[in-house]
Amino acid sequence: MKPKKNIKLADLTTIKLGGIAEEFVAVETVDELKKALQYAGKKNMPVWILSGGSNTVFKDEGFGGLVIKVDLKGVKFKAGDGYTFVTAASGEIWDDIVKKAIAKNLVGIEALSGIPGSVGATPVQNVGAYGQEVSDTITCVRALDRKTLSEVSFTNAECEFGYRASRFKGRDSGRYIITEVTYRLFKDAIPGVNYLQLKAKLEELYDITDSSLKHIRKAVLALRKAKSMVIDPRDANSRSCGSFFTNPVLSQKEFAKLLVRWQGHARAVRGKIGGRKSVEEIPFFETGDHRIKIPAAWLIEHAGFQKGHRHGGVGISENHTLALVNRSGTTGELLEFADTIRATVRQKFGISLALEPMVAEY
Repeated sequence: MKPKKNIKLADLTTIKLGGIAEEFVAVETVDELKKALQYAGKKNMPVWILSGGSNTVFKDEGFGGLVIKVDLKGVKFKAGDGYTFVTAASGEIWDDIVKKAIAKNLVGIEALSGIPGSVGATPVQNVGAYGQEVSDTITCVRALDRKTLSEVSFTNAECEFGYRASRFKGRDSGRYIITEVTYRLFKDAIPGVNYLQLKAKLEELYDITDSSLKHIRKAVLALRKAKSMVIDPRDANSRSCGSFFTNPVLSQKEFAKLLVRWQGHARAVRGKIGGRKSVEEIPFFETGDHRIKIPAAWLIEHAGFQKGHRHGGVGISENHTLALVNRSGTTGELLEFADTIRATVRQKFGISLALEPMVAEY
């Protein structure tokens, strides 16, 4: 194994920020991954695991250790029990898996078209969009335990999936490196479309709401492109990590406090203008466990940050409030701006926004 020296990290991420990696190596097998970890262990170097680079922010100072790019490849399809099981290595490009599934008329991940990144990131983030999440289809996650270098497997339940969350992002953050994921998809089934925005786009494009997998994919890609959420070198607004903040999920009690706070704001507005002008209601969605999800974009906009807002060389996308974009700026500016947004939202609404991408700390 021959790590490279002084690799520019900005070239390895979708947001195109970050300094220099002290050492870098790309691995194509689990054995190579083990050797890379052993190498770093002998040199007492910190390690950062990277694949697609769509969910990582490196600091301007770079990374003072070994960056390991996981390039494990391979895809297998196996029919059984009325389903088709798709097993993909963690270094496979996620959207390539979606395209292959659609080509084989397999239902279950079509609404996740166009999401950047690798297969290995999907269970970590419990990637989701337009009414689907990978946790709806994942049956097995294989991983390497960084402590013991042993290979382990997790069932769906053992992954402890939640909204944009899993054990790999929560209590076991940093412990496991995903090497392979198996998805259970429906063969020749009728795809369901429950997400209103996607239904509307299908009606706009094809004058239908119940459609083929190919139509759904085209509609999803159209929605994502309109928000600059598909990586496109020609679109400066796509130089991002996608959504930079997750939608906060509140308990019923926390939501009640938010409503009281917002009603107080409404009274202050009416008093200030001396009339009865109404103040819009807070949009929300009920989750399956009786909790309340609030759109982070709404909170950010009503805290005073609009699409196109600039902060030095970074800013908010002109097409999506949740996407912080790099406009020839620095990571320092990006994190400073994110902190400003979070502090303002917390002051106005009493809610702490969580970051979706991971920040490399070494």
